Amino acid sequence: MADELQGKKIAVLATDGVEEVEMTDPVKAIEEAGGETELISLESGEIRGFNHIDPSGNTFTVDKTVSEASASDYDGLLLPGGVINGDFIRADADAVAFVKSFMEAGTPVSAICHGLWVLAEADVISGLTVTSFPGIQTDLRNAGATWKDEEMVVDSGLTTSRTPDDLPAFIEKTIEEYAEGKHEDLATAAQES
Repeated sequence: MADELQGKKIAVLATDGVEEVEMTDPVKAIEEAGGETELISLESGEIRGFNHIDPSGNTFTVDKTVSEASASDYDGLLLPGGVINGDFIRADADAVAFVKSFMEAGTPVSAICHGLWVLAEADVISGLTVTSFPGIQTDLRNAGATWKDEEMVVDSGLTTSRTPDDLPAFIEKTIEEYAEGKHEDLATAAQES
């Protein structure tokens, strides 16, 4: 995996309350595979990671705000979970537009846990098969997705997983999808949503 992502830049969209391990483990794997990551958030400064609902996580420096970032500058998007993170992200119009841009361009997107909330808000998952934290399956079904209780699901360049327990499978497929690049069928699905 040392060079699979050489020359690729991946956006990581997160804010306070992000499930820390769902961000740090994939970021580490992306960088070990030769990729570069940038932390995109709602505001500049730092964000605080959580360990489930415990705010004892580390802080992380934001590289760009979502209003400064352009999806066209990246080769992939990582949406880590965390109930607080997911809720804040989906409520931000710039974040929703940013995510929608990736999907409409067919750029690979990986989302885990509550990270999928923003995909539902962006109205880009109708007709796609996904998984997530079980507590948000109704939201995803209401957005037109087919929901499965599996450790990892890939549909047209969208990689999804449920919880930190699923990180090994999620990370492996995420790296593979980012390395593969654009998926025209993802763009078509997003535009038809």
